[in-house]
Amino acid sequence: MTPPSNQVTDQGRIKVGLALSGGGTRGLAHIGVLKVFEREGVPVDFLAGASMGGVIAAGYAVGMSPSDLEAEAKKLSRLRSVFRLADPGLPNAGLLRGDRLQAYFESKLGDHMFKDLGRPLALIAVDLNSREEVIFQEGSVALALRATTSVPGLFMPLETNGKRLVDGGVLNNLPVDVVRKMGADVVIAVDVDPDPEDIASGWQGQYRWMPDGLARTFVVLDEATSLMMRVIQEGRLQRDPPDVILQPQLPSGLNFFTGYNKTEELVRAGELAAELMLGEIRELL
Repeated sequence: MTPPSNQVTDQGRIKVGLALSGGGTRGLAHIGVLKVFEREGVPVDFLAGASMGGVIAAGYAVGMSPSDLEAEAKKLSRLRSVFRLADPGLPNAGLLRGDRLQAYFESKLGDHMFKDLGRPLALIAVDLNSREEVIFQEGSVALALRATTSVPGLFMPLETNGKRLVDGGVLNNLPVDVVRKMGADVVIAVDVDPDPEDIASGWQGQYRWMPDGLARTFVVLDEATSLMMRVIQEGRLQRDPPDVILQPQLPSGLNFFTGYNKTEELVRAGELAAELMLGEIRELL
């Protein structure tokens, strides 16, 4: 695909970096932000993301338009489409192996390498062996996406080059510092992290086919992980705050399984959040 035309930058102007947070299907709101930026001529020179934020960032970096991204999300609007990406087996460091997820990324992104992208991109993962953040900026984009979306407990870690890689949101769910180090003069962050009080509602009554005990297990895992990520993120943002932060007002009851049937609503929420901050963004630019 051909990267969007606004990849070309003038040497004299301010370079803009966009940091996109993880958040499961809530991350589809990032598409709405990109729609407004393209419509209003807000440049995006650098992209960094974790988990779903990484998926949207990668799609945009390889040349998919916001409309392309929205159309792809709508294809997954039926739960059975999401389940086609699931490859369950005997529990082994995760409920799902993740091979189908990686195949999906490869089918959509092809053999794109980071060095071939129209915009500099960074995808965040965490290595359980070294207990450190891993920033992907070279090699296969699809492989990096498999790493950054490996939700602990749900997907098996990606094992490669002596590393056991999981979702980058574990340590850096909103990678403002990463995109700033890439060379951005102005950093715009989009935070779609859920309200802690909303997490349980995303599981209650949603899955009649799921044993109650398993559903409650997911609730506790989701609550504990979200709390940990939120505390870490708040500390990071105090040390390195973005110049602008967008926080879309999203519907309740979403988690990493549900929400694709609300794609239009989620995208619109991202649009509204971007439109609300356009004046401040233009002043910075």
